[in-house]
Amino acid sequence: MADSNEGTKQAAGVDRRTVLKVGLGAAAGGALLPGLSGVAMAADKYPAVGNYPAGVSGDSVFIGLTVDLTGPYSAEGADERKGYELAVEQLNAGAAEIKKISPLTKKGILGKTVKVGVIDAETKPNSAVQAATRFIHENKAMMISGSVSSAVAIALQKVCNREKTLYLAAISGSNETTGVDCQRYGFRLCYFAYMAAKAISPVLAKSLGKNRKAVYLVPDYTYGHTTYDSMKEFTEKEGWTTVGQQVHPLGAKDYSSYLINIANSGADTLVVIDYGADAANSVKQAKQFGILDKMKLVVPYMSPFLGEEVGAEVMQGVYGSMGFWWTLEDRYPIAKDFVAAFEKKFNEKPHDSAYIAYLNTALWADAIERAGTFYTPEVIKAYEKGEKRQGPVGDVWFRGADHQGVVNFPIVRGKKPADMKNKADLFDIVDVINGADYLPPVGLLGCKMGPA
Repeated sequence: MADSNEGTKQAAGVDRRTVLKVGLGAAAGGALLPGLSGVAMAADKYPAVGNYPAGVSGDSVFIGLTVDLTGPYSAEGADERKGYELAVEQLNAGAAEIKKISPLTKKGILGKTVKVGVIDAETKPNSAVQAATRFIHENKAMMISGSVSSAVAIALQKVCNREKTLYLAAISGSNETTGVDCQRYGFRLCYFAYMAAKAISPVLAKSLGKNRKAVYLVPDYTYGHTTYDSMKEFTEKEGWTTVGQQVHPLGAKDYSSYLINIANSGADTLVVIDYGADAANSVKQAKQFGILDKMKLVVPYMSPFLGEEVGAEVMQGVYGSMGFWWTLEDRYPIAKDFVAAFEKKFNEKPHDSAYIAYLNTALWADAIERAGTFYTPEVIKAYEKGEKRQGPVGDVWFRGADHQGVVNFPIVRGKKPADMKNKADLFDIVDVINGADYLPPVGLLGCKMGPA
């Protein structure tokens, strides 16, 4: 995205972590008139809530993105930013690709140009909350999005719920995001720990055997703990034995003390729950310690960047779940559209972080178009209807009871170097999981939704 003059003005007063404030692809003036008249009528119909109607009183609507551009999840955060950028560009242009997901879209949303601001959340909840609060108060943001850490996502959806502003989590693997910490103004599209564990455990039992002894490397925050709990539950149902866990701080650099305990645990399988740079660092060090010569490696909730960062020699035969892998373009036409558009714009393959950012933005536009208004309680109702849309990996929709997205996702296995067609061809898709079959029953994880 290129900076605009208006974007520069909007950046005034935002701290040094602000990296971007822009408007993309202004629509023609005539195209704005229906949206403006619609807002005037809607303003008479609905009371003020959050930034409504002030946030849509002009010819544009602002969204604030708190993405991790530094910290242990910075690769994923930078990829998310690209996914948002592509989606907003297509929305403002009324591109055919976005209309396949949001069929009511013309140019912009309800005739309004979408403008974007980005601030580095630093993989820290406090930084993300400060950024979101500034966007809401200073820029009249109508939607906040962006996360890789579940601690960040949970903190953001709580502050957005208080501010009556829609929050769309990007990546958030903790069971608690749409469980005990669910919020009326918060939605999570991506799959998460419970779904990943339930889906991958039978695959692991079939491929590696039912009598495995597993030891876990666990980051010490909500994502790590709930992923461990779910993996323990579902692998033990398949016959595995859990022999222990090593819990470490998020962003750890030296894993030697944890790896010594793992090496002496008696396990034959190392399950790395780490994500992002933590996963890369811990897996590299496990290889250096000789652990991976003696134990099978499993990464149940895997970032696609892991294969690139540690290499195919280490990742060959390693099983994991992902939100998206680019070879799904061979199975799904909308995935092919997405991969082609992303590659054309950025000269690289998209990862699942860009995919979820892109799809979140498209479905947000669709919910507003279906509601016929930016009035957030009505937009929430549109989400809660559970209307299905075609996404890049088949049908996608949201459950009204807990605001959890119902989305399909692949189980992957690292390729042997000799089998790779090119440097990006790191994984085989073992199966594409039907997300609806792997959701927890409503209420199991403790969601009690408050009022809008």
